[in-house]
Amino acid sequence: MPSPRTVEQFRSAVMAGDVDRVSYQIFGPDELASLVWSESPLVWHEVEGRIADSEGLYTPERLMADVRRASVRPSVVQHGGREPAVSNSIFPDWPFELPGGSNLWWVAAVWVAAFVSMLGSTPRLANRWAWFWMFTVGQVGALLFLIMEPRPLWKGPGEGLTPTERIEGGRGCLYSILLGFVSVAVALGVGQLVKLVLG
Repeated sequence: MPSPRTVEQFRSAVMAGDVDRVSYQIFGPDELASLVWSESPLVWHEVEGRIADSEGLYTPERLMADVRRASVRPSVVQHGGREPAVSNSIFPDWPFELPGGSNLWWVAAVWVAAFVSMLGSTPRLANRWAWFWMFTVGQVGALLFLIMEPRPLWKGPGEGLTPTERIEGGRGCLYSILLGFVSVAVALGVGQLVKLVLG
């Protein structure tokens, strides 16, 4: 949930070396449709409305010139167009399409490693089908799997706990739908909280 800023504030932050990631989209041949940047993993800003300053339209050429003059060069990603509102895949987009650069490949690698680990193990809390639905439809199954299986992280190291009555695939599918709604609400709440605290 990026906070609104102006082009002048973006340029000042770039020149000061405070920007680490920039993501932008082009509208037409020479106009920016969106400009989003981060100053840390939790602090994101965007320019809303018409992207211009006192010198006129803020074009991709001006953006790249500012980035080249920066004391610390941020990673820059150009998106070709607006992202589709609905994904065409059952797999979540967020681990593979994080904004602002390709140096976040490790997030996708961890998601894939957790998914393969789930497929190759005998989970304690739910069967593989239930976990599959929580990984895909529920969106945050990978995080839950890493925290809960085979022994919850808060229990510390040691033997795995004895299996309980496991959630079956049908019930796991229903839980994954609920988990999807809950995770969106939690993400929005955390985003608002971070925005209030960090500005």
